[in-house]
Amino acid sequence: MKNGAPAIASPPAGVILRPLVASDAEALTVLNDAAAPAVPVTLPADIAELLRIAALAVGLERDGRLVGFVLAMAPGADYDSENYAYFESRAVDHLYVDRIVVAETERGSGLGAVLYGAVFAEARRGLRREVTCEVNLNPPNPRSLAFHQRLGFRSVGTQPTKGGAVTVTLLAAPVFATPVFATAVLAGA
Repeated sequence: MKNGAPAIASPPAGVILRPLVASDAEALTVLNDAAAPAVPVTLPADIAELLRIAALAVGLERDGRLVGFVLAMAPGADYDSENYAYFESRAVDHLYVDRIVVAETERGSGLGAVLYGAVFAEARRGLRREVTCEVNLNPPNPRSLAFHQRLGFRSVGTQPTKGGAVTVTLLAAPVFATPVFATAVLAGA
């Protein structure tokens, strides 16, 4: 660790971490929608717009196929999201993870930790205080909640979204003091 910041996990052999571009929107949509209801089903044009406004948009590729990605928004983004608005209202400098997706066949292989390594690196570059995100409570997503807790995220609130159809826990992790994250990353969580 340097300055209390977590170490960054390297992608496993055969996997590359790369910036996402607009031409990735179709492949991202397939990967994204396969993860529903953990993330909302999203049209390719909307994915392309998220790529445009994201402060961080990176994907993991194996054998020329995207197997994971993360999109994160900086404060002040022109982004209409109930959960992003919640974190903006807290007036804490943060990097908001809009969505993180790992292909079902790749879950448990450490790719989520690699993606979060990129998120925390970006947050450190921007001198952000927290990384924020949400995880569904209803419909429940216990695997994601446990993963985020292992990385040092803690609940700062809950809220109903999508007209009450979904309830989320709103999570935050400090950027410069996340020893649990560093341990999880180094262990390949």
